[in-house]
Amino acid sequence: MVRGKIQMKRIENESSRQVTFSKRRNGLLKKAYELSVLCDAEVALIIFSQKGRLFQFSSSNMENTIEKYLEHAKEKETTTNNTEVRHVQHLKNEEAFMTKKIELLESSKRKLLGQGLGTCSVEELQDIDSQLEKSLKNIRARKAELYKEDIEKLKAKEKSLFEENTRLREKCGIKPNQTQEKQKENASCSQSTVSLDVATDLFIGLPFNPQ
Repeated sequence: MVRGKIQMKRIENESSRQVTFSKRRNGLLKKAYELSVLCDAEVALIIFSQKGRLFQFSSSNMENTIEKYLEHAKEKETTTNNTEVRHVQHLKNEEAFMTKKIELLESSKRKLLGQGLGTCSVEELQDIDSQLEKSLKNIRARKAELYKEDIEKLKAKEKSLFEENTRLREKCGIKPNQTQEKQKENASCSQSTVSLDVATDLFIGLPFNPQ
């Protein structure tokens, strides 16, 4: 007959609870004894019932085993405390290092902004000048890159408008005139301008014929 799975919670029936306590207590004491004999281990087991009654087993001397346990626990606590102390000290050192680094960065920032230069040596001023030159070079390069991207976008828009103009003219059966050929030529030869103000001379729709 298969035993049902016992739910791990307090047994409400007092008689059943007492019977279960006696059975499992005896089984636990037996297992402790077997462990000490089979594995030559020092085992100490202490059990207090609900009413405070003591049950115990010791493979040697209970007091010696408890004393050994207390010494081991004390050593572990000391080791843990030392580890915590080292960790706290490490955090303090990290904090001091970061504080010093922030102060140096703030001082460098003020000097780059032209503040507090009175105490700088010639070498420091040369280093600041070199940093500024490098920063300006990067700024100019990025600015030129943005200009180039904008010009490419405007050229693409110009080409799209030109193609739309051509499509509308073809749809209306109108042949390209000299002005439109000039526009096509300008659209293909506007590679040298580095400016955001790109003007187009496009005309969409029917040509204007003055009388």
